[in-house]
Amino acid sequence: MKSESAKKRLAIAGCGKLGNILTDAWRDGLLPEYEIVGVLGRNKEHARSMASKAGCPAFETIEELLAVKPDYVAEMASVQLVKDIGEKVLKNGASLVVLSIGAFADEAFYDRIKDTARENGTKVHIASGAIGGFDVLRTVALMGQVKTEMVTHKGPKSLQNTPVFREELLEDKEKSKVFDGNTKEAIKLLPTKVNVSVAASLATAGTEETRFRIFSVPGMEGDDHKITAEIDGVTAVVDIYSRTSDIAAWSVVALLQNLASPIMF
Repeated sequence: MKSESAKKRLAIAGCGKLGNILTDAWRDGLLPEYEIVGVLGRNKEHARSMASKAGCPAFETIEELLAVKPDYVAEMASVQLVKDIGEKVLKNGASLVVLSIGAFADEAFYDRIKDTARENGTKVHIASGAIGGFDVLRTVALMGQVKTEMVTHKGPKSLQNTPVFREELLEDKEKSKVFDGNTKEAIKLLPTKVNVSVAASLATAGTEETRFRIFSVPGMEGDDHKITAEIDGVTAVVDIYSRTSDIAAWSVVALLQNLASPIMF
């Protein structure tokens, strides 16, 4: 039987819905190789509530969180949080699990994170979020000059309060194209909406070379993401629909299980 001291020390940064899904999965016994040693959240009440479920302290600063010496810090909140804590986590000797992959559309930050991890012997583990198939996408990209395209369908309400939203989308009877460009451009416009596109482009052709289109679909709930990576003789298609964001949090659970498993998928 695994002793408490042999368990990996896990900290969670972000105490919203996704952080709570991860905490609940741990509490339900799905991550027996880990102990949660601390949580970090801006909202004190939410952080304390989540910490009580894990039986650990709630912290207000990354410095306080890192003082408990986690092996892994799982980011479950936002692009900005990744940028705020990423280098500090890696320099402290912890590896970083990233859900808000859009942070890496900033190439200068991406390069700093790679250098910091290399210099400190730590790792950055990118969760699959609301999409998957990174293994086959990376494989196709290694085989030759890859052409990558991503198409996302969303309901018009989910696009409200973004630069691509138009009031007439709420009245449209047919789907409408609201964005056509590349992944790098998309993440600047929609930093909380297109993390999956950044992950797919990093695995294949890069953020500037991955064509990305977004369609508003009347009455649609959730998101549908379809990624196509193609070279001469091989075409890989990954297409996932999700009505809620829950799958993103569960992808972190799956990643942590994989990291602790003697057999990795």
